[in-house]
Amino acid sequence: MSSRNLGEITRIEDAALTLAAQAGDVASLGLLLERHRAGMRAVAVSVLGPGPDVDDVVQDAALTALRRVGDVRDPEAVGPWLRMIVRNHARSLLRGAVDFRPLDDLHVPVTDSGPERWLEQHAMRDWIWEAVEELSPALRLPLVLRHFSVGVTSYEQIAEACGVPVGTVRSRLSQGRAKLALALAATADAPHGDAARRTRASRIEARETLDAAASGHFGKLLTERWSPEAALVRGNQPVGGRSLLVRGMECDLEAGVRQHLAHAVAGRSLVVWEMDISNPDDDPEHCPPAVAWLMSLDGAGRVHRLRLVHPRPVPVPHSLQPLMV
Repeated sequence: MSSRNLGEITRIEDAALTLAAQAGDVASLGLLLERHRAGMRAVAVSVLGPGPDVDDVVQDAALTALRRVGDVRDPEAVGPWLRMIVRNHARSLLRGAVDFRPLDDLHVPVTDSGPERWLEQHAMRDWIWEAVEELSPALRLPLVLRHFSVGVTSYEQIAEACGVPVGTVRSRLSQGRAKLALALAATADAPHGDAARRTRASRIEARETLDAAASGHFGKLLTERWSPEAALVRGNQPVGGRSLLVRGMECDLEAGVRQHLAHAVAGRSLVVWEMDISNPDDDPEHCPPAVAWLMSLDGAGRVHRLRLVHPRPVPVPHSLQPLMV
């Protein structure tokens, strides 16, 4: 068989697998990634050179492909699409910033297929979140931050948020991806919650929380909505309860600091609110420009543990700055 005919067969098979994956078929998506794994890895090596980052980038790209497979407009060209994702991830890693699109902000393209395509994409999102919930808390937090947050995505930022070394973050991400693949297969036919609705409700709650704080009712809101055992955590150790949280918020407000919701990620057991911070004109550096609220929920859906992380930009090595032009 000529290479031309073989290439045509490959494209036809890719198209069939892509269409099945877009409809939520787990096995088809797995086969698609396996068919192109060698090419994806070759692209990562060409950008990064040999090293442990290659496998990380390929795994990250596979998860991105899972989330965005509905965006593929030409199913026969899924191979170049996968390699493009790898290339973008590798370049972002070199720049020191992970360029992941948050799960709840995925673009749903307008197509002639009507509402069925939209429903398929939302079902895929719900299915992913159902699988994320199957992970242990130690694996869930790094994976959610890496792939679904906006400002806490680098290994260093995740390590600070989790209170563990960078090497542990890498290990947990690797374990989390492997377990997520198994969980995706196990939950493919299970009932899925409405992830989009949950995120919308969380955005409303975040704004209500900020409004309550601005009007002097932050403590009342925490009493009504958060767990009685709610605590602020640094690293892995609780450092104070609700009274400490109220004092901290009141001090910032008195200083003229204001928080504004920029992004929200909401699962059944983990919620992330990412806030932009505005400082008073007479003290523009009172607080860092952003903060992420990382909230673990109890069985009743109330905040049980809160981590506050101020994302810091990762400096770009001078030799790599031309890549950012």
